[in-house]
Amino acid sequence: MPNERPASAEANPLRRLSLDQLRLRTSMKWRTYPEDVLPLWVAEMDVPLAEPVARAVLDAIAIGDTGYPTGTAYAEALAEFAGKRWNWDGLAVERTAIVPDVMLGIVEMVKLVSGPGDAVVVNCPVYPPFYQFIRNMDRHVVEAPLGQEGRIDFAALDVAFERVMGRGGRGVYLLCSPHNPTGTLHTAAELADVAALARTYGVRVVADEIHAPIVASGAAFVPYLSVPGAQDGLSLMSASKAWNLAGLKAALAVAGPEAAEDLARLPEEVSHGPSHVGVIAHTAALRDGGDWLDALLAGLDDNRRLLAELLAEHLPAVSYQPAQATYLAWLDCRELGLGDDPAAVLLERGRVAVSSGMHFGTGGAGFIRVNLATSPELIIEAVRRMADVLP
Repeated sequence: MPNERPASAEANPLRRLSLDQLRLRTSMKWRTYPEDVLPLWVAEMDVPLAEPVARAVLDAIAIGDTGYPTGTAYAEALAEFAGKRWNWDGLAVERTAIVPDVMLGIVEMVKLVSGPGDAVVVNCPVYPPFYQFIRNMDRHVVEAPLGQEGRIDFAALDVAFERVMGRGGRGVYLLCSPHNPTGTLHTAAELADVAALARTYGVRVVADEIHAPIVASGAAFVPYLSVPGAQDGLSLMSASKAWNLAGLKAALAVAGPEAAEDLARLPEEVSHGPSHVGVIAHTAALRDGGDWLDALLAGLDDNRRLLAELLAEHLPAVSYQPAQATYLAWLDCRELGLGDDPAAVLLERGRVAVSSGMHFGTGGAGFIRVNLATSPELIIEAVRRMADVLP
């Protein structure tokens, strides 16, 4: 059942930093484009660190605790978080492994359950690095396009699984849950159907669940490994998106009961990649950052409503369905007459940087992805600039 969030005493973190303060940052979001460009593209949030996270990092630095990661504190914190937030008590600490980040964790999980030349199924349009990392592993991408309203099209998925397994070898389904860029939350029934179909064909499921903590009010995330039939699945989870910790690298691979032996074959050297300070930060976020997260989620609810109102007033030709999860907005700009890549036009003429739908695979032409994890003032200015591009 969807969980309503209690009112948080925390201030909205999306309203804490000015544009001048944000431009002091040296990360990709703020240094890729000139200063006259509003950056609403890459998945970084315009927020200060949650106080419990900042305190944990500073405490570690104060005592020189900057060595190599070890132990199960991160997994224990995630298991506790999963029980509270998702009503899931099935995350077994002994079936987890620390990995450098979610995408590198996906690479390692795919390697465990497939070989060079095998195929990986994705639901397009989808997070662009899926394509890049899969191909760099010498695997083939097979697309199963999303259906109406961004939901899994099981007829397309069936065709993709049949094609993959008909090639011989092994097949993997890289499930994006919640889905990036659409923000779709897969239901328990849909995920159970995924598990059943995957078992029918002998396809292994690897779930990218990095956006799991970021849900709209009244919505509920369902972990893939919690549904019937998913016992042989593998999941990647992290606190990085929900608490803006991409620069403090760490993530967890989680195995279902029937995938424990697969995870046990993970090379020992993979555990050398995560940041020890990152593990400390992620653990603190999951254990003590709940109030901050609730304030963030409330702010994101407000920003989704704001964007819908602004588009209706200034860009009514743009189709937008507020997402159930993530802090991303997937906008259909095909009626604007800006061609297949409206992001390029908006950057050149409007000085707004958004993600081009062209990079998300089949179905992305004419779309843009907008990062809503910023202040309302920047969203207002971005829509104004976008509207000014039109004749």
